Amino acid sequence: MNIVLLGMSGAGKSTLGVLLAKALGMDFIDTDLVIQQQEGRLLQEIIDHDGIVKFMEIEEKIVSELKLKNCVISTGGSVIYSNKAMNALKQVGQIVYLHVPYEEIQKRLINITTRGIVMKKGNSLKDVYEERLPLYMKYSDKTFDCSNKDIERCVSEIIESMQE
Repeated sequence: MNIVLLGMSGAGKSTLGVLLAKALGMDFIDTDLVIQQQEGRLLQEIIDHDGIVKFMEIEEKIVSELKLKNCVISTGGSVIYSNKAMNALKQVGQIVYLHVPYEEIQKRLINITTRGIVMKKGNSLKDVYEERLPLYMKYSDKTFDCSNKDIERCVSEIIESMQE
């Protein structure tokens, strides 16, 4: 069984994911890094040169075709726009949403122009947050509030929950 981490950019999926995988003796994979490796360019370059729609097609294809076992999977924040990718992830793991309030996300994301965030022209970070929140809730099996907590505490809460 895999553990799939969902959440906004800046929620701590990659950082927390590595520690969670270490603590549970699991492998770790970051789908954003897989996309960059397979495409040979940064996420932001793909978005800038190919557009959001093409980026999301690439993300959907790569995530849907992952064949992983006993792995903590950190997903890109936009994966929840793809029903196909989310269904593929649900088939192979437990979906864990790392909830962080907008104000905290805003503080954590210093430069959103280089993070490879899927944002339609004219949308603000708050627009993206509000658009994604119900989708994260829809797809997640478990939600963890990671606001005002250090990474270690979030990791131990997730581990405790998984062992129940």
